[in-house]
Amino acid sequence: MATATSTIEDKKRLVRRLAGSGRGFAEQYGFRVTNNPASLFQLLCLAILLARRGDYRRALDSAHALPDAGWDSAARLARALHEDLVRVLRERGQRGDVEALADLLGDLARTVVQRYRGDLRRLRSAAGYDPDRERELLTALPGVDAAVVELFLREVQALWGEVAPVADRRALAAARRLKLGRSAEDLAVLAGGGESERLAWLVGALARIDLERRYAELPA
Repeated sequence: MATATSTIEDKKRLVRRLAGSGRGFAEQYGFRVTNNPASLFQLLCLAILLARRGDYRRALDSAHALPDAGWDSAARLARALHEDLVRVLRERGQRGDVEALADLLGDLARTVVQRYRGDLRRLRSAAGYDPDRERELLTALPGVDAAVVELFLREVQALWGEVAPVADRRALAAARRLKLGRSAEDLAVLAGGGESERLAWLVGALARIDLERRYAELPA
């Protein structure tokens, strides 16, 4: 089992390995991370689904199910019939109150359309590119709490550099276990300071290691 990284060179070597794929968490699971309305909304839906309790694989399947069904943007999901959304979520393995989840996703889509014309880049602009204000506006959306914001910003910090450094609880759990640091700031230093894209790749890899319990694959 990996305990890793007693020296700074050991740490840098491991960071190069983890960030070397050039892909963040979402991209590793087949989601595009690009600064366009559809991609940003899909990442927000993914964050909401991952923040729920339960098997993360169901969350990933459900997040993929939305664009697969043609609801690849806030505008398109806002027009989806409630019963169709419930059916698709159930088919992809969602458990519990699926009706409430479908309501939440529908409300989220309609709110993003009403407030930002379906484009979360407008939220960023409305916040004046201020990270604290961006967090406030995000948490004002249906179904978006602090945990969802961390998951969303973990991915989009590669695009919205002003929010960096961001590391969610899973990334930080892996970082502590691998002795890479205890904060997003610690990881940012190892990732190369101001390179928010490389940091996103690093924290994404760490989050995936913790989520999938893949510590044994790392060097001892």
